[in-house]
Amino acid sequence: MNDSRNNGKGWIAIIASALLATMVIATPAVAQSTDGNEAFQIGDRLAGGDGGGSDGFNEISWDDLIPPDWLPEDLFQSMFDDVNMDTIDDYDPRAMEIMEKIRKVWDEAPVVESLNGKRIRIPGFVVPLEGDGESIHEFLLVPYFGACIHVPPPPANQLIHVMPDKEIPARWNMVPVWVSGVLTVARFNSDMGSAGYQLRGIEVEEYKDERPDR
Repeated sequence: MNDSRNNGKGWIAIIASALLATMVIATPAVAQSTDGNEAFQIGDRLAGGDGGGSDGFNEISWDDLIPPDWLPEDLFQSMFDDVNMDTIDDYDPRAMEIMEKIRKVWDEAPVVESLNGKRIRIPGFVVPLEGDGESIHEFLLVPYFGACIHVPPPPANQLIHVMPDKEIPARWNMVPVWVSGVLTVARFNSDMGSAGYQLRGIEVEEYKDERPDR
């Protein structure tokens, strides 16, 4: 009889994917159009946030949304000090307790208050919240491919609740976009994740890598 338990590796994988949300941009993915030829893998991020701007919107990065003194790794370290993860499997009550603690840290992640009311432009992936077969009326903007769908949601300061002025096509599910609009520091809870920011999406357009060498 095979034992389906994996000595904690399932939970460690989930924890690792959660920690991914606080990593700075490494090698950006190559963005393509919405014609179904995207070649993104889970965890891929988009280039952008160079501090430039256009049409009165200041381009920011996802790192700009994280307070510089917020160090979740320190919280996790103290959480795991008395626990040997190699001895915990998926059926251990301690595993669920650890995940609940991580989720609490993530959902209560602090935001950058000074960004309230700023006109910003930021790239990310679309996670639909409200819509129909033809359009998306409301969505979460996430920093990396697969967030909230294939892996657990990132912390609240890495989730933006977007209310676009103009609906976007339904086929833009998990598609890369640029969103320009007015950012508000406000909490929003959904089944897909807890966002620390809301954004009036004045303009939502397909993502293109705008670096000069591309």
